[in-house]
Amino acid sequence: MQLSTKKLSPSKPPTNRLAEKLAIAATALVGTTTQGLEKAEEWDFAASILAYSELDRVSAAELIFNGEKEYDDSAHLSFKVVIDTLTGASANGAIEQNFPQTFARPSGGLSEDDDIDEGQFVTPANETPLDDTFKDTRVQLNISWTDALSEDYRYTVGTNLSKEYDYASVSVNGEIAKELNQKNSTLSIGFSGGVDQYNPEGGIPIAFSSMAIQDQFASSAAFRNAFNATRGDSSDTITNGEALLGWTQVVNRKMLIQFNYGFSLSDGYLSDPFKILSVVNANGLTQDLVYENRPDTRTQHSIFGLAKYHLDNSVFDVSYRFLTNDWGITSHTIDSHWHFYGSSGSFWEPHIRFYQQAAADFYTPFLVQGVNLPKYASADYRIGEMTAMTVGLKYGFQLSDGDRAEIRLEYYKQTPTKANQPQGVVNLEGLDLYPDIDAFILQFNYYF
Repeated sequence: MQLSTKKLSPSKPPTNRLAEKLAIAATALVGTTTQGLEKAEEWDFAASILAYSELDRVSAAELIFNGEKEYDDSAHLSFKVVIDTLTGASANGAIEQNFPQTFARPSGGLSEDDDIDEGQFVTPANETPLDDTFKDTRVQLNISWTDALSEDYRYTVGTNLSKEYDYASVSVNGEIAKELNQKNSTLSIGFSGGVDQYNPEGGIPIAFSSMAIQDQFASSAAFRNAFNATRGDSSDTITNGEALLGWTQVVNRKMLIQFNYGFSLSDGYLSDPFKILSVVNANGLTQDLVYENRPDTRTQHSIFGLAKYHLDNSVFDVSYRFLTNDWGITSHTIDSHWHFYGSSGSFWEPHIRFYQQAAADFYTPFLVQGVNLPKYASADYRIGEMTAMTVGLKYGFQLSDGDRAEIRLEYYKQTPTKANQPQGVVNLEGLDLYPDIDAFILQFNYYF
């Protein structure tokens, strides 16, 4: 699972209308009727609590609240509120060493009494450098409205507002869908556009400037001058645009297929202000720590296909997504669920997902002292080559009052692939430069 979707988002879900069409068609496959197909006068709500935990790293807790209402045969209003928190230890990009390493915290932050310990942390020998003060809280609101333009055309408009401690995002989206072939086919085109503002603690670091660490200076004033020399603006922005072409087809009463093509463009500050690179000598010993630099534009294409099939007592689906961008990242995602129906409205749903990613062109685990700096470089493992596997199980059941509940438990494992390291560096064999990441996800959903 990749939590940092605000900075780098390798995939997007279908648009609201396509997701709705898929859910309706899937229900039709099993011969039942949903409230979403009928005129409703009351709100339908859903609440979800999710816990995500990486071993010895980041933990996340997320609360999601959804509301939906049908106003007539065609008009539909929905909203979603998300509150999540991230805590724990986050990898800063530096490599492991066989001796303790000292790093500055993001703000460089001297406390009011100039306590050095407030602005730095020490990583023990033979451990991946992790900043254990990492924390963030996000509040997000999505609102969308869907209605008919005519018998065969529908539109959706919506907005998304998101605010974190150091990050804010505002976007709008829209979609037009045409139903044809006796409403068994849907063609759609959607768009979204938005602006994000980044206000990182301590300001925007200057690319490839050296990290200023407090105990390397004789006084707090000398440190503060050095720290300020590594900073540019206090904030920066990102503009995002995305378009999506979609086709959903009910093949027969048992099968549904879906295809999407997506295009996105991002422009602005796309580096991560909290990520650094180690600069090592020929013996692999760290001599300097510098801030990363990524291109300020990213163009991305994606192709998505899904097939959903109704068996006698179950529904099986499998999807494939291919993504590529001009950073050199390509990825392949295969995702599958098998929904087994039990008694009294219960079900079991095994889930398996496989993800493979090629590294960005400018990804490197470290830089070498004395070698000319590249134009762009990042040691962020999230844009490195990797494979990942998710396996899990969801159980759903009907309550006596007609409400529904679900419990989902999943295990996630991410395995980085050794990169092509810079030449001329030795004595790295005993260091774990590409540690695995193991995580567990537990989620509870309640529909009422």
